[in-house]
Amino acid sequence: MLRLLALLSGSLLLGACSSTPSSGNSFLGFITPYRIDIVQGNVVTREQLQALKPGMSRDQVRNVLGTPLVTDPFHADRWDYIFTIRRPGTEPQRRSVVVRFDASGAMSGVEAPDDLQTEREFVESITRQRDEKPAVPKLELTEAERLALPRPPKRDDGAAEAEPEGPARQYPPLEAS
Repeated sequence: MLRLLALLSGSLLLGACSSTPSSGNSFLGFITPYRIDIVQGNVVTREQLQALKPGMSRDQVRNVLGTPLVTDPFHADRWDYIFTIRRPGTEPQRRSVVVRFDASGAMSGVEAPDDLQTEREFVESITRQRDEKPAVPKLELTEAERLALPRPPKRDDGAAEAEPEGPARQYPPLEAS
C-alpha cells in the first residue's frame, strides 16, 4: 500500500511539471531573471562623421571617433568602428563604420550606412520609456481648489504676541575691546 501511494504521488508530481506554464525566459511563468544591457564598441553619430575631413591623420581621426574596436594588423589601412547593443525586450542593434587610410597615414575615405543616426536620435533609440511622458507636478491651485481649502482660525487682535519662554542667554562680545 505504501509503495502504491509513493508511486501515485510521484506520478502526480511529474505530471504537474508538464502542466506549469513556462517560457524560455521565465521560471514558472511569472519570475524572470534580471538581464543586463550589453554594450560593445563605439557609437559613431552623423555629427562625428561630418567632423571628419579627407587628409586627417590617424590621431585626428582617433580624437573625433575614439579608439577603433578593430585594428587589423593584416589591413593596416583600415579601422573598424563597430557598435552593438543588446537589451532585454528590444531587438539587438548593430552599426558598423569603416575608416580607410592611404599609404602616408592620411584618411582617404569613410564607409558608413546612409541611415546613420544623429546623437539625439541615438539617445531616443536606447531610451527605455519612449512612450511614457514625464509626470509634471501641478504647481498652482485653481480658484475652486483654493476656495475649498480650510480657513485658518481667527486670532484675537487684542492679544499681544507672546514673549518667548525660557532662560535668556547672554553671549560674550565677538570682538575684544
